[in-house]
Amino acid sequence: MVTFKELKNDLPAGIVVFLVAVPLCLGIAMASGAPLFSGIIAGFVGGIVVTLISGSQLGVSGPAAGLAVIVLHAIEGLGSFEVFLSAVVLAGVIQLVLGFLKAGSIGYYFPSSVIKGMLSGIGVIIILKQIPHAFGYDESYEGSLHFLEPSGETTFSLIFNSLRYISPAAVIISALSLAILIFWDMVLSKKGKIFQIIQGPLVVVVLGIVLNLVFLNAFPEMALRANHLVELPVATSVGGFFQQFTAPDFSRILTYEVLMLAGTLAVVASLETLLCLEATDKLDPQKRISPANRELKAQGVGNIVSGLIGGLPVTQVIVRSSANIQSGGRTKLSALIHGVLILASVIAIPGLLNLIPLASLAAILFVVGYKLAKPALFKAMYRGGLSQFLPFVVTVLAIVFTDLLTGIGIGMVVGIFFILKNSYHVSHTVVKEKSQAGREKYRIVLAEEVTFLNKGNILEELRRVPEGAELEIDMSRSAVVDPDVIELIENYKETARSNNIKLTIKQTAEDEKLEYEGMKF
Repeated sequence: MVTFKELKNDLPAGIVVFLVAVPLCLGIAMASGAPLFSGIIAGFVGGIVVTLISGSQLGVSGPAAGLAVIVLHAIEGLGSFEVFLSAVVLAGVIQLVLGFLKAGSIGYYFPSSVIKGMLSGIGVIIILKQIPHAFGYDESYEGSLHFLEPSGETTFSLIFNSLRYISPAAVIISALSLAILIFWDMVLSKKGKIFQIIQGPLVVVVLGIVLNLVFLNAFPEMALRANHLVELPVATSVGGFFQQFTAPDFSRILTYEVLMLAGTLAVVASLETLLCLEATDKLDPQKRISPANRELKAQGVGNIVSGLIGGLPVTQVIVRSSANIQSGGRTKLSALIHGVLILASVIAIPGLLNLIPLASLAAILFVVGYKLAKPALFKAMYRGGLSQFLPFVVTVLAIVFTDLLTGIGIGMVVGIFFILKNSYHVSHTVVKEKSQAGREKYRIVLAEEVTFLNKGNILEELRRVPEGAELEIDMSRSAVVDPDVIELIENYKETARSNNIKLTIKQTAEDEKLEYEGMKF
């Protein structure tokens, strides 16, 4: 049952996410070479269908920028958007199967430093990508997370080019909006409940619409052009609205191209969803743990529905999820509200939404990006040591200079390096003392899990044992010892005999010690 307390938090958050999501849905559809309405379909399917099935309280689903390049090449390669939709449906079926096979646990194997790096990297790139929109230069599509744009521009060249095409109206709107958002967050939100119910982002969107209408009437030369505003498809009739939906063509669903595309979409969408799910749980103020396998099933159903009615592939998306959290969302009601609003708006008020300046949305996303990439987080990761900071900062930089999945992959390589490095050094402990016979006595205690990666480190330790010493190798605490390490110890028995080392091997706590008295030949 929905309570007023939930509605008080989730309704404003849902409205903010809706305002952010609409241009993102349109921009991703444009970058994908798909009909603009297909992005809207994916938006309300993600917000309604996926949310109702998902166990994530704060995650928001919709079309993902990370799939835009795959979708663009797929539509071009297949030569038909309708055939592409059949691959989306099949990808949803595959995700559903993955959910029942409990493949969702894959997301838990990503180091925390990489996940935090992903969040901060996205925060940085959101800020960088919104700078041109704040200046009124809108050559890049909303929601782009790629360093290289389809036009050949890069994130930084777009920023430099935007300085040559500054729109005074866009700068005024974005600057005033940003000032209001900061003041609202730092001062007004603490003054009374009314300022918590009415969110700053909603105020700046209304302000942006009003200011641009003022410019249009009083200073027409300053007014923002259509490409500086939200551009929602407007149907002139009920029939025209329903004509924007597209049915899939299943005639080629069993061909190699469609099967491969479906598999690719399923794997990439699932990975992006699981990473976002993990990141969203880290941002959740209540630290709830979302069921990963249930999320895969929800995404699978969402993609089946989206593909059947003409929508783009759906994933859980971090930009909208983080906007939801930072706008005060507490339960999945906020994501559901955002989905319902997308559907209702394209039916009832598409013309009104097309008055929203992208500069107003840029200011909202500036705040979202800053909260994801706060300097305090960089300081905290630095204090955690090199093994935490380096994978974190590499992930941030890799995401900024490549794209989301490539950046995470590069961060994972660095994270795995430190995992292997630490594993190499924690294979055993060594105790050195004098025996009753006056000999030097060494005791090597193997770790709970010893893999082939530890072989070199253990071998180096064995070589340090001098001739005539006593040595005990204690394996009693080890749950798993790799066969390579066991073979190494077996071979060392001969070394012990030739070096007059009294070798004792303790295999379990209950077993008697197996002794191998050193002998010289």
